[in-house]
Amino acid sequence: MRHPRAAVLTLMILAATALAARAQQKGDFLTEDEQDKLREAQDPSDRIKIYLEFEQARLDRFDNFRNKPVDPRYDNGAYMDGLLTQYIGLNDELKNWIDDQYDRNGDMRRGLHVLLDEGPKQLEQLRRIQQSPDANTPDYADSLRDAIEDLTDTLDGGTKALSDQEKKFGAMKREEKLDAQASKERAKEEKKQAKEEKKMRKKEHKSGVPGDSDQN
Repeated sequence: MRHPRAAVLTLMILAATALAARAQQKGDFLTEDEQDKLREAQDPSDRIKIYLEFEQARLDRFDNFRNKPVDPRYDNGAYMDGLLTQYIGLNDELKNWIDDQYDRNGDMRRGLHVLLDEGPKQLEQLRRIQQSPDANTPDYADSLRDAIEDLTDTLDGGTKALSDQEKKFGAMKREEKLDAQASKERAKEEKKQAKEEKKMRKKEHKSGVPGDSDQN
């Protein structure tokens, strides 16, 4: 029979683990500088690019640590797993941002182009890690798999969002162009009519026909 105090300790550990996971999901793993950068980047495309930069920083840190000699004083596997968990959290925030801006009709085309250019490179980096296991792989294998699936989903969604926005904003641009052309034609026609009226008044004046001012 388990001692009550041991059971309570187990529950406390599980609760702490759950709280840590939720904290990372909320973006608490971001540094103060990173949080400031995100707050300053209100442009839809700029925010996408910053998320991608943060993600790449985690991958580079992971690769650099992976290539260092193993230090038995530290839980290397847990640290590497944590970096991938942060990567997943950033990618989830990126997806939420894209979904939100899509619903708000925010023009993300510039940022989505960057996503579809840089994202596949990150996916290749993740797959390369997966294909070359090391001593710590059992500790981060699940997170690595989730990161690959999560990024793949983001790239699929980004491709669709870009296609939809190209059509939507492309159509809006064509309408704006047609409106501008119509406005230009109206201005040209009004100028032509004003010129003809001026010419007519000048002709009437020469022939001695009273104008409106003379009749009053």
